Amino acid sequence: MENTINLTLKVWRQKNAKAKGQFETYMVNGISTDSSFLEMMDILNEQLLNENKEPVAFDHDCREGICGMCSLYINGRPHGPDDDVTTCQLHMRKFKNGDTITIEPWRSAAFPVLKDLIVDRGAFDKIQAAYGYVTVSTGGVPDANAILIGKEDADEAMDSASCIGCGACVAACKNGSAMLFVSAKVSQFALLPQGRVEGARRAKAMVAKMDELGFGNCTNTGACEVECPKNISISNIARLNREFLAAKLAD
Repeated sequence: MENTINLTLKVWRQKNAKAKGQFETYMVNGISTDSSFLEMMDILNEQLLNENKEPVAFDHDCREGICGMCSLYINGRPHGPDDDVTTCQLHMRKFKNGDTITIEPWRSAAFPVLKDLIVDRGAFDKIQAAYGYVTVSTGGVPDANAILIGKEDADEAMDSASCIGCGACVAACKNGSAMLFVSAKVSQFALLPQGRVEGARRAKAMVAKMDELGFGNCTNTGACEVECPKNISISNIARLNREFLAAKLAD
């Protein structure tokens, strides 16, 4: 027999970027504990549409935990009460019958609210565009595969590259820092020979763009690592600091 729960939802509603937002309260009943959090939000929106009310705007795409779009702040935690998952992978079995769930957008000056629960995470794209890539010739795929790379470095680079840019690290940080994101994007190249050629320019350019876009400073509280759905390590931040300082000293 399917288990169902009844919930009270306190949802942040904001008409647009310039409007003043506020929480609105909704009741949803008969929610299957096997459904995902986003499926529960779909049910809420169907209910609102049936009542001729404006549905709640929220971001989503793949619903498979790989795109980072489902950026919801749930009961005081990015992506909700479960560990190592995105919102779309969060299931309603994590909640109890009669619970009140508070749902907010990411809170960061660098991620302005566009509507309801949707924020503009374009700042991450701008940081990536600043130098989060390789421009030098590294040969064809067979040539790249012929370069011997130690397993430890290869594993660390792959772990860093698993960052999906969801922004949970920024939302969790009391300073709104993007250091975990930037350090992951720098580390995935810094650990590989193909990325070393432009390492100094990359570190300086991405850090400069991060500062320009208004992200806060890192004070090593570790909240970013705890809330990251992909377990990106803060050891990447130490690597970024080393890369950046070495580049500045070289100048």
